[in-house]
Amino acid sequence: MKPNLLIVDDEQHTREGLELALEDTYEVFLASSPEEAFNAIEAERFEVVLTDLRMSGQSGMSVIDFSINHPTSPICIMMTAYGEVDIAVEAMKRGAFDFLSKPVNLEKLELLIKRGLEGKKLQKENSNLHQRLDKKFSFQGILGKSSALEKVLEQIQLVGPSKATVLLTGETGTGKELVAQSIHQNSDRSRGPFVPVHCAALPSNLLESELFGHEKGAFTGASEKRIGRFESAEGGTLFLDEIGEIDSSTQVKLLRFLETKAIERLGSSKTIEIDTRLVCATNKDLLTLTKKGEFREDLYYRLNVVTV
Repeated sequence: MKPNLLIVDDEQHTREGLELALEDTYEVFLASSPEEAFNAIEAERFEVVLTDLRMSGQSGMSVIDFSINHPTSPICIMMTAYGEVDIAVEAMKRGAFDFLSKPVNLEKLELLIKRGLEGKKLQKENSNLHQRLDKKFSFQGILGKSSALEKVLEQIQLVGPSKATVLLTGETGTGKELVAQSIHQNSDRSRGPFVPVHCAALPSNLLESELFGHEKGAFTGASEKRIGRFESAEGGTLFLDEIGEIDSSTQVKLLRFLETKAIERLGSSKTIEIDTRLVCATNKDLLTLTKKGEFREDLYYRLNVVTV
């Protein structure tokens, strides 16, 4: 059965064009206003809601708010001709999965929908796991056998097989790298490489080259071409420890990888597609860092897909 997808846009040619592009894969429904969208969401169960931002009457933000707070909680993707980061971040903070600028790139849209549905499936599995864990551990405090470690191990078994980006949080010395290795070993990438990078151990001018590689002559001392850790982790898992320490330039490149699954070496404009899963760790409160302007909000929401 095809997943149900709702397109909300007050421009008829946009609605019909997207319907034509997506109808082979999805059961497409159309709404020309937020009010029509509300009625449709009440009447049907949607896996995906694709909404424009600027419409007559209420804005697309109201569609996102309504969808996220609805019991069916579909994934939401916003379309906007006003692609400012602040609007995108606000939409994602409200619960949108992602956003696209108009005119919509259909290939990117289909990829976003696919990732969103995979993430939704993971959320459901995670919710079911928490329900089982709550039942399993409900009397453990009385019995004196409560085990935070056992709960972490259960989470590892859940997130390991998925493709989602994972953020590990905890104090230094709590074994975050071991958890990352376990996630890798419990995934279908276990035969691929596990590549750890300790971001705090490298100065910012070296970290970017270490991660993304460089071409010969890219900078003083670059006497030969060198592949980075992203390429070394092809088909496997890249573990970035102390992700909160990376500088703004590296944050931008990391965000671009998460958006496109591709990188560029220093000194090159050639795009290299990379099949690498990202697991990150931090001993800092990244949300606090975003509020201080020390960590990108859009990157934070990209990394914070699954937290252990």
